[in-house]
Amino acid sequence: MTITGIDSTGQSPGGNASLPDRTAAAEDLDAELIALESEVSAASISVIPAERTASDHTTEEQQSAPLARPRWWRSLTWRDLLAIASFIAVALFITAPLWLNLDHELRDDPQDQAFFEWMLAHGARVLTDGVYPFFSDRMNYPDGVNMMANTSALAVSLPMTPITVMFGPHVSFNAFLTLALACTGISWYLVLSRQFVGSRLAAWVGALFASFAPSMISHAGGHPNIVSQFLVPLIIWRTLELRRPGRAIRNGLILAGLLVWQAFINLEILFMTAVGAGIFCGVMAIARRRRQPGEVKPFLRALAVAAVATLTLLSYPLYVQFLGPQSYHGLPEFVRSFGADLGSFTAYARRSIAGNTVTAGHLAQNASEENAFFGWGLVILFAGLVVWMRRSAVVVTLAAIAAFFGALSLGPVVRLNGHDTGMAGLWGLLHSVPVLNSAVPTRWAMAIAPMVAIVLALGCQKASDLMKAQPSARGPVRVAMITAVAMALVPLAPTPLRSTQMDPVPEFVTSGAWRQYVDENHTLVSLPPTDSSFPDPMRWSAYTGQDMRIASAYALLPSQNPLDPDDKSAMFAPPWRPTSGLMSSIKQGNPTPDITDTRREMTLADLRYWKAGVVVLTPQVRDIEMLRAMTDLLGFQPTWTGGAWVWDVRNLVDDPSATLAAAPTS
Repeated sequence: MTITGIDSTGQSPGGNASLPDRTAAAEDLDAELIALESEVSAASISVIPAERTASDHTTEEQQSAPLARPRWWRSLTWRDLLAIASFIAVALFITAPLWLNLDHELRDDPQDQAFFEWMLAHGARVLTDGVYPFFSDRMNYPDGVNMMANTSALAVSLPMTPITVMFGPHVSFNAFLTLALACTGISWYLVLSRQFVGSRLAAWVGALFASFAPSMISHAGGHPNIVSQFLVPLIIWRTLELRRPGRAIRNGLILAGLLVWQAFINLEILFMTAVGAGIFCGVMAIARRRRQPGEVKPFLRALAVAAVATLTLLSYPLYVQFLGPQSYHGLPEFVRSFGADLGSFTAYARRSIAGNTVTAGHLAQNASEENAFFGWGLVILFAGLVVWMRRSAVVVTLAAIAAFFGALSLGPVVRLNGHDTGMAGLWGLLHSVPVLNSAVPTRWAMAIAPMVAIVLALGCQKASDLMKAQPSARGPVRVAMITAVAMALVPLAPTPLRSTQMDPVPEFVTSGAWRQYVDENHTLVSLPPTDSSFPDPMRWSAYTGQDMRIASAYALLPSQNPLDPDDKSAMFAPPWRPTSGLMSSIKQGNPTPDITDTRREMTLADLRYWKAGVVVLTPQVRDIEMLRAMTDLLGFQPTWTGGAWVWDVRNLVDDPSATLAAAPTS
């Protein structure tokens, strides 16, 4: 990939470039996105590097011929380095609580942090042990987990194997999250500054919002794969690059590589990016069909190359995801109903400096799904910029797509300030459509942030051009733009993620004592069995490099509802079993029911189904009640080993004639 500093005049950064002919440029989409050079040292090329019009005095052969361009790192200026450093600094500021307290975990979404630590361990195990990457039985044994259907983020976990192996999955998760934010900012800045605008400051403003928008900070609280959007600007750029004639194979294969890479980070982000880019390109093709009739054929040829290559490479992984073992069709019904509250678009998220936890809590499903919190200032500024640049087909199209995505994000039923309006949302028509039923509707609002960022950059660029064209207006324009941007973005400035001390991995695990009970024929069963309320055993398994296999899971798994065999949707836990249901009920504070022989038979059946080697209970809320219940069920007392109560159940599981009886009373 080459990102250059050569501008439309052929001058390298620092050269004396003349302003392009505005009469000819007004007829070209490139002129809407190319910079009019905000700084002498910061020139750009078009975001859509296609052929010029006849007024450029070049032939088609000259247009398609590659230019001698310097490597992108040689075109970096001190302004670029300062911008890159700022994105790294902000990312570290946001994740500082995790780095300063390595015994802490995310407070708002600890279960997803444990899940991704387990996924990082899986990626490392793929490289170190050569295991199958798309399915694992290290969790939810014996059924296992479909890794393609559970956002395993292999494109990140595999290259991060050295960090995971040397420092452990917990540190690797912190690095994953920090790099996701920083690299997304850097990527947006480089693409904006080289392809969209000439002003480094305009590119920095746009990239800053795209990378640290409230929705990004919200998802940073537990979804590092979703905030890993460093490929999004590159995909947009390379999609627009498909217009270049004579390079269909090259451009198509480059785009295909980016698409496949993103598919192994997060398919949902890829899907939303594809929809947005597809609508934009379709509208631009119609708008430019008379002025640039030769653009469509090269675009379609390169797009066909990209589609064939992408589908070829992803055909098997997608087959595993949708038709492989432990696959499902659609998210749980309650998740598919998650919609952005109409009132949240002008509100402030809890992790913004102007935000309020109580207010945000009424307008979002949870702290990790605050996708539509743009605030009044930004909404007004965005609308003002669209009106100001309404002659630009690019800006108007981006605004229309943003409005469309906003409508999709409202979900099947529109809510306003926490109240059901009774109005059906646009998503209600798509609620049960295959593939779309695996999307969370509120996240369409998250996809608005990049479009807002591009419009912000273009607006700042236009203000810069206006100051150059009219020096007498420089002061008022500068004050107006700085004031407007500050009033819109400062209240959205992020605060550090909240963390809390996590329960340590018990010595029973760290010392290796578990190995005498768990092998390839036996698993560890925790109390309560692993689920969203008790994800710690996933961290234990990750700590051992997944050598320790565990029963149950916190993952997306097929519901297998016996009352509705046609229900193919997912749920966030394995199908209900008597023992897991009993222990979860006790953990939630419900009274312990009478332990009967029937319950003992069901517990024994569960242990044999899980091929349990050991049952483990660590100190936690309601641990005494669970200890008494399990002791009564098994008929013998546990031993205190390595900071945990341990029941050795191998004899019960391995001996088909074994039975459970009540413990003798003294």
